[in-house]
Amino acid sequence: MKELVDVNDNKGDFILELLNSFSFANAKKISPEKAQLLEEIKEAVENLNLVKQGKMEARPAKELLDEL
Repeated sequence: MKELVDVNDNKGDFILELLNSFSFANAKKISPEKAQLLEEIKEAVENLNLVKQGKMEARPAKELLDEL
């Protein structure tokens, strides 16, 4: 199982050391950019699921491309 945990900078090294001390855990730092990308992907998947459930309306791809 993979989990993303947000920890205050001043406690990050402690948490990594603690988690890595367990034989069943492997923790590593990721860049703020990668963390943001993971959050954005998670939000996109959640929105897609809402569209599939009919709880959110999808936008046409052309409209999205026109914004770019």
